[in-house]
Amino acid sequence: MTLDIQFRLKSNKMYKEYLRTHSIWYKILTRQPYRIDEFELEAKKFYKLTPVDRITKVMDTLEIIESFMSALK
Repeated sequence: MTLDIQFRLKSNKMYKEYLRTHSIWYKILTRQPYRIDEFELEAKKFYKLTPVDRITKVMDTLEIIESFMSALK
């Protein structure tokens, strides 16, 4: 694994945690370091940090607030 990839992984706690639970990525990133972007995307999908997930979370929160407000009326 190249040093720049190691620094990228160690600088982000989420990536380190994901790498520990999905250890196949050690092998993949060592042999194919160009797949680091794929690793980061998969980690974000796992922790639901993609833009789509964030928008969904906001929409769910707004629905809860709306239902609460309608219950108070």
